[in-house]
Amino acid sequence: MSAATHQTPTVQAPRPAAGGTAPARPEGRWDARSWARRAPLLPALVFLIAVTQLPFAATLVISLFDWNAYHPDNRSFTGFGNYQEVLSDPLLRDSVLTTAVLTATVVLVSLVLGLMAALLLDRRFRGRGIVRTMMITPFLLVPVAAALLWKHVLFNPEYGLFNGALTWLGDLFGFDPPQPDWISEMPLMAVEAALIWQWTPFMMLILLAGLQSRSAELTEAARLDGAGAWQIFRHLTLPHLRRYLELGALLGSVYVVQHFDAVFTLTAGSLDTANLPYAVYQEFFRAQEYGVASAAGVLAVLGSLLIAVFALRVVSSLFREEGSRS
Repeated sequence: MSAATHQTPTVQAPRPAAGGTAPARPEGRWDARSWARRAPLLPALVFLIAVTQLPFAATLVISLFDWNAYHPDNRSFTGFGNYQEVLSDPLLRDSVLTTAVLTATVVLVSLVLGLMAALLLDRRFRGRGIVRTMMITPFLLVPVAAALLWKHVLFNPEYGLFNGALTWLGDLFGFDPPQPDWISEMPLMAVEAALIWQWTPFMMLILLAGLQSRSAELTEAARLDGAGAWQIFRHLTLPHLRRYLELGALLGSVYVVQHFDAVFTLTAGSLDTANLPYAVYQEFFRAQEYGVASAAGVLAVLGSLLIAVFALRVVSSLFREEGSRS
């Protein structure tokens, strides 16, 4: 009788089925790793809350009080009375209207000029990089410096370049040129011109990015089919740029609505050029009406947030479109 060899059977762990999920990691270890990744962001989050959310919360609280710095002992809770005063004050209502006109004019004209500049810079020519850098320069200037440049170098009635150019044309063609005081005679247009000059490069950059993301094959196919330049622009380029135009308009509106520097530097809010940020400045620093100024500031922030929500939706739709193309 031969001795039979007995083998001890080995038990194997069951393998997960195809398409099954891997065993979950220990919960404590996973939380530790996730916190380790998020920990470097905590100082930035704390700093952001400290410099943005806490001051806004304080502004909300102050806006509910009748608080004048000249009479600090008479401070009292008024609820939404300051908001009613902001909406019923004719000067503040005029500042809201001025803000709307200023924002609409600057954004629309900047978009048109930025589109024209983007179409030119989308072509290949010698020195395009230098021209593009020079076109971007106005947007990189400090807003106060840009306003001072327009006030003293261009608009000054005695030694400004605009009146100097009119004098040169008068001497060239033999007529007596006018010498207008640009800021006094057309104050709102002077503020708009300074802002348009500074914001056109921003619109150009956004629209140029949109032009460079369009399909070259589609444009070439349309050209081979006999489409002219205007037809390509109208039926291909402009529909492609719709999202970029919306993005430029929304982002420009968010910034121009709260613009203060040009109004303060050029006109000091006089001659019906006081926008809502300058009205808040007047109420807070001149009239010392902390409650009314805070209420006006809260309304301005809410308006900017409303525009920013639409801007974020446009940005997310752009990302989705680019992701679907890739």
